[in-house]
Amino acid sequence: MKIALAQLNFLVGDFTGNTRKIIDSISRAKELSADLVVFPELSVCGYPPRDFLEFDDFIKKSEDAVRTIARECTGIAAIVGAPTPNPAEKGKPLYNSAFFLAGGRIMDVIHKTLLPNYDVFDEYRYFEPNRLPYKTIEHGGSRIALTICEDLWNLADDPLYVRNPMEELIKSAPDFIINIAASPFHYGQDKHRKEVLARNAETYGIPVFYVNSVGAQTELIFDGGSMVVTADGRVTTQLKFFEEDLLTYDTETPPVAQLIRTPPAIALIHDALVLGIRDYFGKMGFRKAILGLSGGIDSALTLVLATRALGPEHVLPVLLPSRFSSAHSIDDSVELCKNLGIRYEMISIESAFETLGSSLNPLFSKMPPDITEENLQARIRAVILMALSNKFGYILLNTSNKSEAAVGYGTLYGDMCGGLSVLGDVYKTGVYELSRYINSKGVVIPEQILTKPPSAELRPGQQDSDSLPEYGILDQILELYIEHRKGPSELMDMGYDENLVRRILRLVNTSEYKRYQTPPILRVSPKAFGMGRRLPIVGRYLS
Repeated sequence: MKIALAQLNFLVGDFTGNTRKIIDSISRAKELSADLVVFPELSVCGYPPRDFLEFDDFIKKSEDAVRTIARECTGIAAIVGAPTPNPAEKGKPLYNSAFFLAGGRIMDVIHKTLLPNYDVFDEYRYFEPNRLPYKTIEHGGSRIALTICEDLWNLADDPLYVRNPMEELIKSAPDFIINIAASPFHYGQDKHRKEVLARNAETYGIPVFYVNSVGAQTELIFDGGSMVVTADGRVTTQLKFFEEDLLTYDTETPPVAQLIRTPPAIALIHDALVLGIRDYFGKMGFRKAILGLSGGIDSALTLVLATRALGPEHVLPVLLPSRFSSAHSIDDSVELCKNLGIRYEMISIESAFETLGSSLNPLFSKMPPDITEENLQARIRAVILMALSNKFGYILLNTSNKSEAAVGYGTLYGDMCGGLSVLGDVYKTGVYELSRYINSKGVVIPEQILTKPPSAELRPGQQDSDSLPEYGILDQILELYIEHRKGPSELMDMGYDENLVRRILRLVNTSEYKRYQTPPILRVSPKAFGMGRRLPIVGRYLS
């Protein structure tokens, strides 16, 4: 059998566009003499549809789209993903389903059994798990074990679920497994996927055909990387990362297995962020981005990524110097813009700062300057950037990194403003690593930006280290606490200073109210702030 894997970029709720993409790929697969073309999980409606699934009209449009696609399946079969109503009187109203289409009609429907309800996933909110007897699909003389994403992820030493669909499907002696997925990216996910798929292939002694989504849906980024794994657990074929792709695989004359290496994590993170920006703007109908360019590493990196995603003609950096801004910060920002071939604007905040200072003087005159005046500068900058956004149709990019977001080192309604947070899931040390990766192919970010001590430049001689531990140590503790859920006792047992641990973790926990008011954060780690990390604002853990 000749199987085509169609890795496409879908838009949630765009039934017309998604259907057109699927039909175009069916036509292309026909031209390549494929017998079967396979599409990702919930490809018809896009993933994740979330509460759109509660609209009857949304489900009806999805059903109509499946029937439209089925009519194109003559001379070729297809597998697509879509929600289906649960006819039972009890349970959730929908299934997460895979449709087998052939002969111009719907031939069979398989429901997902294992519904993830952790991290960014919330499928059990909407879907009923499959409780029907398992069955294989027969096509072209082969028996297919058709599974949906998580259905293959329970083959582990410590399984998360009590059922394992493949343990039942294997009794029908399938010739191979097809797994349709919408598996979000993080920097370790491809390695983990390969391990899971290889373990299934080796355990059941049959090949695995895996098709993943590609593209970004707000904060979630799907990296593609669809693949074929041979019965002995080798990845013989892999589709592109972060791009649409279509590839055929002939089970009768399979290609010679090759060693397929995953790109370095830093390269994947770079490509993920560029795609995340591009799809957020493209799918929302936005065209132009604006950001404040301070001369620091965070805004510099954000500018480079935005320029690569949208093109230099669609990004406007604005320099907003104050009395505390150093000359080299302005010069470094200008040099960066020249390196990128991008125009910039410069607007001093000094007069606005003086005016507000005068207005507040009757109340502040007997009090020394403190963080109030620092925050005032950040908020003035935000007001100016938002005014430009409103007047000229720009979307403001937030430039804060994950280290700052974690410990609350940012000003609400100031530098925490924006329509999208580009670096909110990248620690400060990662920001430097990404910047060096960019410069490894030719200097883009001026070396001075990479080497000078980080500073918000909101008071004379200010450096981040005045308020925060050194980022090298801070980021280690943050990652252990946030990504690996290590509590204070565990961190201290690992050798970290008790006072430092308690100080950092208290900052993280007491800053939760700030993070509830941040823009969506592009997710590139296993545990990002936002939908995948749900902590109470009010609590006394570690207090």
